[in-house]
Order: sequence, then structure tokens, then C-alpha cells
Amino acid sequence: MPLVVVPDNLKSGVKHPSRYEPDLNPTYQALAQHYGFAVIPARVRKPRDKAKVEVGVQVVERWILARLRHQTFFSLASLNQAIRQLLEEINRRPMVHLQKSRQELFDAVDHPALHSLPSTPYEFARLKTCRVNIDYHVEYNKHYYSVPYTLIHAEVTLRATERTVEILHKNKAIATHPRSDAPGRYTTQPTHMPIRHQKALEWSPERFVRWAEDMGPATTQLIQAVLAGRSHPEQAYRSCLGILNLASRFDKPSLENACQQGLAAQLLSYREIKGLLETQCADSAEGLAAHDNIRGEKYYQ
Repeated sequence: MPLVVVPDNLKSGVKHPSRYEPDLNPTYQALAQHYGFAVIPARVRKPRDKAKVEVGVQVVERWILARLRHQTFFSLASLNQAIRQLLEEINRRPMVHLQKSRQELFDAVDHPALHSLPSTPYEFARLKTCRVNIDYHVEYNKHYYSVPYTLIHAEVTLRATERTVEILHKNKAIATHPRSDAPGRYTTQPTHMPIRHQKALEWSPERFVRWAEDMGPATTQLIQAVLAGRSHPEQAYRSCLGILNLASRFDKPSLENACQQGLAAQLLSYREIKGLLETQCADSAEGLAAHDNIRGEKYYQ
């Protein structure tokens, strides 16, 4: 590998060109750091900064493309073979002004100055800046990955490769997950949860079903539907806890009635069941207000 690379200001390499401090694409910068070379982009509209490249393009156009322009190739392999033969011919042809070929100059000047490749190949990664949600997860490609709950609302950097998702906070790795492209699903490490959520792992689907059976058959069916419809157990347990605890705020018959309505209308979330119960209470209050024995607010004025 060379020690210095002088690229053009392509968007995939240079985000914002500058004569003094160009802003490199983070992925391109990571590539340079992995292979150990410095990136010094050419100045905008200054072809002399990369004169060898400009001349090299001209040489390829004249001695390869022009010579192949009338030939027909029926496979990419045959085209590459023809290009390689002409390329070797160019590199071994002596240059008049130097009396040496390009191959001889490379062996004498460039090759000794190159340093060896690292032991591991570069792994392409995409970077994303995101903020930790209140459920201590961050989103990448519609999948959710956990971070320590103490970082709720913090800004973190997500580094996604083909196989893993790494999350960094202040340039320090705080979580690593196997990558998953299942949309709407969660990948959660138990150690990232608050203590109250870790205790939820002690619950089981059977335990929730037994609790629901004490309320009635409709509540049991709804809890079973919630458990079957969620991919991540911890997320389903929280919903089940919320629904079953509504019996302490209202009462068991009201919860059973709300669950029966929820099943019929496919309303299976805590908020939806809670909304049905609140609607029932409001309807009951209106019925009481219309009763002849209710004195009304004016009685006390």
C-alpha cells in the first residue's frame, strides 16, 4: 500500500472539498486508517495535482480503448483478457524520454516504497448518528438494537457491517449485536435493561395465561393473542402486565368485557384496551347523570 493517496473530490470520498482541511467521508476515512495511508485530495479544478492520473487516462484511451473499439466481445471474461494483454504490453514498452518501461520504474521506485497489507481485510461499514429512544433501543434499517438504559436520550454512533452492529458513545464501544434485517423486531441484551425490566424475564407465557384465566375467557384469549403476536418476549410481557393490571384500576368484569370487544375489533394493545375501559366508564357516568335520583351540581350551589 502507498503512504499517501491523492484522490479526486468524488462525493463517496470527500464530503466537503477544501484547500486546507477537506472533510472526508467517514467510511473512506476508516478505510484509510485500516490500510495506513493518508488521504490528500486534489484541489478543485487543479488537474496538475494528479497529473500522472490524467496522463494515465489518456494512455489507456489511446493504447487500449482505441485498439479494441472495432472488436466484439461476447463475455466479460474475454474482454478482460484482451484488456490485460494490452495493459501488459503498455507497461513493458520502453518510454522514449526515460528509456525505461513503466514496469521497470515501478519495480525500482514505487515497489520499495510500498508497505505491506494488514493481516485482516477491510470490512465495509455504514455509520449512522442516532439518539437513544426511551426504550433504550436505537434503530437501523427498521430493526431495533439495545444499549445500556443509562444512555436514554444520548446521541450515539451506530456502525453497521454485513454481520454485526456496533454502537459507540463518545468513541467508545458500548454494545455489539449480530445484525438482523427483520423489520420491526428487537435485539436486546438483558444487561442493558433496567432492573425492573430484567425481573420481567422471570415471567413466562404460562404464568400470564394463568393470571388471565382468573379474569375470564376473553381476557385469556386476548393475552394469548398478545403473546403470539410479539416477536420479542420482553416486549410482550410488558404489554401483558399493563393489560392485566387494568383490573386493579377498574374491575375484573369490566376488563373481561373490554377484552371481548378488543378481540372482536382486533385491538390487542395495552393502550387500546385501556381506551375501551375508559369509554365504558364515561358511558356509565353519562347514564348516572341522566337518572332522576341524581341531584346534579346545581343542588350544591
